[in-house]
Amino acid sequence: MAKALLGHVGGPDPRMVSEMRRLQQRIRDLEAELIRLQATNDALAAQTRDEALSRTQEREPALT
Repeated sequence: MAKALLGHVGGPDPRMVSEMRRLQQRIRDLEAELIRLQATNDALAAQTRDEALSRTQEREPALT
């Protein structure tokens, strides 16, 4: 019964270990891509804010 629950005795299946390593690497790659995209998004958002602010300042007359 214990063998049926564990699948087999004799250590981990090499195919499963290989697949786990592949999936862990894929997770690391996706996390790195997410960080890169967030940084790009933050830079674009800041640029958009700066452009909107400069357009607003150009249209409003200066108060003296």
